[in-house]
Amino acid sequence: MTANDDTLAELRRGAEEILLEDDLRARLREGGSLRIKAGFDPTAPDLHLGHTVLLNKLRQFQERGHQALFLIGDFTGMIGDPTGKNVTRQPLTEEQVRDNARTYESQIFRVLDPARTEVVFNSDWINKLSPADMVRLAARHTVARMLERDDFHKRYQSGQPIAIHEFLYPLIQGYDSVALKADVELGGTDQKFNLLVGRQLQESFGQKPQVVLTMPLLEGLDGVQKMSKSLGNYVGIEEPPAEMFGKIMSISDDLMWRWFELLSFRPVTEVEGLRRAVSEGRNPRDVKFELAAEIVARFHDQKAAEAAQQTFVSRFSEGAMPDEMPHRELVAEGGSMGIAALLKAAGLTPSTSEAMRMIRQGAVRIDGERIEDSRLELAAGTEHVYQVGKRRFARVVLR
Repeated sequence: MTANDDTLAELRRGAEEILLEDDLRARLREGGSLRIKAGFDPTAPDLHLGHTVLLNKLRQFQERGHQALFLIGDFTGMIGDPTGKNVTRQPLTEEQVRDNARTYESQIFRVLDPARTEVVFNSDWINKLSPADMVRLAARHTVARMLERDDFHKRYQSGQPIAIHEFLYPLIQGYDSVALKADVELGGTDQKFNLLVGRQLQESFGQKPQVVLTMPLLEGLDGVQKMSKSLGNYVGIEEPPAEMFGKIMSISDDLMWRWFELLSFRPVTEVEGLRRAVSEGRNPRDVKFELAAEIVARFHDQKAAEAAQQTFVSRFSEGAMPDEMPHRELVAEGGSMGIAALLKAAGLTPSTSEAMRMIRQGAVRIDGERIEDSRLELAAGTEHVYQVGKRRFARVVLR
């Protein structure tokens, strides 16, 4: 196996598609530094682990001598990405975009190498386009092609409105690749159409079309829906170490392997070894400790990771949790279950009213941490140890 084969195998790790892989192989063979683009709309001020799936892939390219183009879509953010939306998305104001973009710049270097990163804003070139330039750009694409996009197609067929400005989003995203002369563009699987528009526009402008590499959307803490701050199933990269560690420890054992694949920097062979160890009897909780420690150390430091793990273990010890306890599997209708209903269903309280009373008394803990919110909703796909009083425990998997 050649060095390029090794590189391609590592770059392929976790990827959904590489279009076209032969093109990427050829560019790697040519040598030199490739320009690797990934765009982020500053729709919210904080980055979470879902965003780092692309950042990690950029880092892999950087470690092989290539240049990362971290594109902040400050202009496209004011349009609003229509991808996956059933209704027209409300655009952000210029002030919102600017404030969010400022926080992005301070967060990305927790993953990326500053020496091999260019932070660019697409307003720098889009604002220079005249109305005539925009018309000429629009002439390079067709309405028929736009309606091939699944979300546009569904909205058109169902009679839901599609605003003209929404068609500009993929065009401008594609033009970004022309302006940056990108060799490779990374994006989530939901961005495939937009990424391919970039290939087409580069070709029409006489450039070599970029390679498109799509990455899966990371499932959040619930193990079902993609990680999103609005859904509350996220881990922010600037969260305190203990909070970050505890959230990671709450994910299911199955989801843990998905996160190892997309978030860990461990070699694939090491992860496969951990899988074998679990299948041979190693406690998956111990392996999850390793995942949580790696991620916390990356965004804080090793000392913080060790302290967070000790805090997590102490919480369990303080609750004097038994080695053996009942194991329950419950179904969360609608994707979540209220804490009082869960405690009753798990057999920890005789009724929801008793559960509410115990919560008010501070006698309910989740993973050793006291719960005070009687309206707390637990997401499907999570696994926790629930405690009521001093002696009632149950490990509950919420499906």
